[in-house]
Amino acid sequence: MAWGEVFALSSALAWALAVVLFRRSGETLPAFELNLFKNCLGFALMIPTVFLFDGLNPPSYTYTELGVVITSGLIGIALADTLYFRALNLMGASRMGIVASLFSPFVILLSTVFLGERFGSWQWLGFLMVMGGVVLVTWYGHRSTINAENVRKGVIIAVISVFMMAVGIVMVKEILANRPFLWTVGLRLTGGIVGMIIYMLVRGQWQRVIQNFRQPQPWGTVVFASFLGAYLAVILWMAGYRLIDASVASVLNSTNTAFIVILAWWILNEQINRRKLIGISLTLGGVMVMLGF
Repeated sequence: MAWGEVFALSSALAWALAVVLFRRSGETLPAFELNLFKNCLGFALMIPTVFLFDGLNPPSYTYTELGVVITSGLIGIALADTLYFRALNLMGASRMGIVASLFSPFVILLSTVFLGERFGSWQWLGFLMVMGGVVLVTWYGHRSTINAENVRKGVIIAVISVFMMAVGIVMVKEILANRPFLWTVGLRLTGGIVGMIIYMLVRGQWQRVIQNFRQPQPWGTVVFASFLGAYLAVILWMAGYRLIDASVASVLNSTNTAFIVILAWWILNEQINRRKLIGISLTLGGVMVMLGF
């Protein structure tokens, strides 16, 4: 197993643990505030990390590269995450998990069109196994508790959100490979935070956000989950995309769904049924096929 593949799988595991910890905290912070806190903490941790490993002198990006990286953050972090949480509120986590499985197909499509990447036959088989396993894990049987109109709106918003996430990572792929990695990750995160701040100012939500932050929160859990989700998982995620094809990395990242189910059973005592076990087995089997085992 190459380092890029290790990073991609480790990112999926770190993100899964972050999601479980966010759930355990009760999500007392609204989605936007939680996302903003997560990203700001990740940025604060990224600054000393960049200086420690890449030095104080900023690298020489072209204006075009800077524009691409910042735009990638605006699209993939600020806008896409905002739409993601909106869709999550409209149609629930199970449906959002299914629609989020489109991330890998979108990345593959965009990578094929813009980066000239190709899947081999065994990789396609592994991809289909992973996607099938993800659907089995995230597909729940009880579907009558949510308004049908909200589901339709949520699906449309979710598809747009996931597509924007794929656009954001594919557009910065070559810059990650040719420019200092941590500086690029930090600049991308900066673009996302700036976008969220602009959104707050334009919508007049600054006071509401501050008020929610001042309310009692399980800050220990929120901080640790944010460290995993916005710092460790992001570094591992972007490192995987830097070292291996974006299409392969996206499929390996999709295993976070299986990890979430396992960790939720272990930490939250949630039930694992036969369908989930089959889905987890299919997903992990697909990863093995993709890695050539």
